[in-house]
This record gives sequence, C-alpha cells and structure tokens, in this order.
Amino acid sequence: MRPTAIRRTALAATAVCVALLATACGGGSDSGSGSGDKGADKGKESAAAKPAAKALTAAELEKAALAQGEVEGHKIAKAAAKDTVSKDDVKSANAACTPLANALMGAEVGEPAAFTRRTVVSEPKKKEGLKPEEILKAAMDITTTQLALGSYDGTGAADSVAALRKAATECAGGFEFTAAGTKNKITKVTEAQVTGGEEAAAWSVEMAADGEKIQLKLVGMRQGASFASFSSMNLAAMGSGGDFELPAAVVEAQAKKLA
Repeated sequence: MRPTAIRRTALAATAVCVALLATACGGGSDSGSGSGDKGADKGKESAAAKPAAKALTAAELEKAALAQGEVEGHKIAKAAAKDTVSKDDVKSANAACTPLANALMGAEVGEPAAFTRRTVVSEPKKKEGLKPEEILKAAMDITTTQLALGSYDGTGAADSVAALRKAATECAGGFEFTAAGTKNKITKVTEAQVTGGEEAAAWSVEMAADGEKIQLKLVGMRQGASFASFSSMNLAAMGSGGDFELPAAVVEAQAKKLA
C-alpha cells in the first residue's frame, strides 16, 4: 500500500511517540488542560474587523506552544524535522485550496513572523471487560495531531483564519494536492463545531487513498496575533474507515496558553 504524505507523516509521528513515550515525548504525569473558550467566533467576523496585534518573537512562541504535561492523557513533543512539510513543498491543483492543503500538512498558512510545530498523541483509554476482538481496536484508538503554531504581524492571524474558511468553502467538494512530491486526494470537506481562542473553525475532511476512505479532522484557531492549525488522524478510524472526535482538549489547552 502506497501511503499518502498525510498518512505517512501522522504514522511516523505516532510511532515515535508510542515507542519512546518517556524520552521523545517526555516523562512524568500529565496535568489538566483547563478551558480555553474565550467566546469563540463561529465564522461570521471578517479578518478586516480585527485590530492589529503584536507578533510574538520566535522565543516567545516556543514558550507559548504546548509542552509535555499540559494536556491530560496526551504526549507532546516538538515535531521532528523529517516528519514535517513546508508550505513551499505543498502544491494544490486548485490555488484556492492551498491554505487548506497547507493546514492539513501542518505547514504554514499565510506568512507567520515566527513558526513552530508540535506532535500531540493521545494515549489509549483504559477500558474494562472488552471482548478479544475489541482489545486491539481499543489499543489503536490513538489520535495524532500535528499542531502548527504561527505568530503574525498586523492582522495576519485573522487573515489566516479567513483564508482557511474561504478555502474550506470553495473546496468542499474535494481537491487534489501534492506534498513533498506525494499526491493526495481530498474528496469532501464538511464543517464541524469547535470552540477555543478568539476565533475557531473546524472541519471533517475525507481523503481517498488506495481505494480507502480516511477521515481527518482540521481545526483553525486564533488567539491574539497567533494562529494555530490542528490536523488530526486516528489509527483505529483509519483502519476501520470510521470517524473520531475533534482534538478539543488540545485546542482548548493551546488557546489557554496563548491567552
């Protein structure tokens, strides 16, 4: 089976965190994330209506990005360079879909003054009384989220949210793009509900790969002059073709840390 760029990146990041929980993703117990809802916008405000804000420096952004222990039940690590894709390596057949393709790949949306990435992997929930055939599925119920966080000058962060919303609307019926030379085919983009930060929007994204349908989740969230995208894939859902939940706790925790 020939993996897509999205699936390869998610699987590589998951494998690293699962195999090296105590080292690559940090040790110790996790703490609760708390609530990051500050009256999230539901898509009606325009970027032009937002006041200009001061961008964080690269050092400040690193401190503001999620770290190990800040989201209960998740392992967090700085994304490995070999598992990341730059927006320069993402090419969409339809230019209008480029912001969406970039966000799905955990690449830059717009022109951030500073940019960083994190890989966030959920820990399987312990369940009692499972049947033998359910044990493996429960163990594979792991959601990998590629968190891409940028800080922008002026209205750049709000512009990024607006660009992502516009792309999701115009490309709802699907589109194709390449990432680092690998073809990816998105067949459907459906709006979902999410809260967090000053603006937030989310989508369920269906991808076709080798005759299979794979579900992805994408969230775009703005807090001040910072914009974060969260591109998620679930191993159990990938194997069964099923659905999974948005990484709400991760979004809320990142919004809270940026506030």
